Amino acid sequence: MSESRADVTPGSPAKVVRVDVTPNALALIKRLEARHGPLLFHQSGGCCDGSAPMCYPRGEFMVGDGDVLLGEIGGQPFYMGKAQFEYWKHTRLTIDVVPGRGGMFSLEGPEGLRFLTRSRLFTDEENRALEATPLGV
Repeated sequence: MSESRADVTPGSPAKVVRVDVTPNALALIKRLEARHGPLLFHQSGGCCDGSAPMCYPRGEFMVGDGDVLLGEIGGQPFYMGKAQFEYWKHTRLTIDVVPGRGGMFSLEGPEGLRFLTRSRLFTDEENRALEATPLGV
């Protein structure tokens, strides 16, 4: 699992990663991409599948003004609903994969695996770097 802190040097801007991925999740992303083509991840505060990260074929899930692009995992964009982002904006998300049944519309469901979000709070240094860099830059 990627648990490294951002290398933030005092006085210099640093890119803080908001979302990363474990090696096992990356392997699953690559399998799904080979089977379905380009992918898109979205994590909402939804009702049915809770706040599980959902994986869709890119173009089959519409994102809009109510979504925030947090970054990419395995070369695939990862979005979060803006309302949920307000709760999670101080955390670094790590997308992992565990045995079990995923969301009913998420592509990993038939694999017997599900994506799972793990998180940790950003360090003080990371928070300062985030304040200096607008989201999406």
